[in-house]
Amino acid sequence: MKDITKHYSNGDITVVWKPGQCAHSALCWKGLTNVFNPKHRPWIKMNGAWTAEIIAQVEQCPSGALSYFRNAATENVFDLTSKVETKVEVTSNGPLIIHGGITVKHKDGSETQHNSVIAICRCGASGNKPYCDGSHVRINFKDE
Repeated sequence: MKDITKHYSNGDITVVWKPGQCAHSALCWKGLTNVFNPKHRPWIKMNGAWTAEIIAQVEQCPSGALSYFRNAATENVFDLTSKVETKVEVTSNGPLIIHGGITVKHKDGSETQHNSVIAICRCGASGNKPYCDGSHVRINFKDE
């Protein structure tokens, strides 16, 4: 899958969207439809809410497909060099949610660092392995 990254800014912060990492939980747009609305193009409208509201909503993204950084800062809010405790959450009938710092080493040898939240496929059906793309819902994946 092509590695696409899109940026949306309101001048104060920039929201970064990586669609290939999305687990399609719908938490983003169900909580703040004035900003995140998949029926509109572009689907992120940064003038739809206050910066603090947008940050709070982005921080709920379980896959890490949405992140943000402050435009005035030189470092991403999710600083990849900081020491962060890592926690793995096994979701019911869904992906592994990893909170904190992690490096994913891909089969081609490349590495991707994450320091917020990512969702790792557990059902085997994702078209974007190792990341969850929501396929567990389509195939009706159930925990054993």
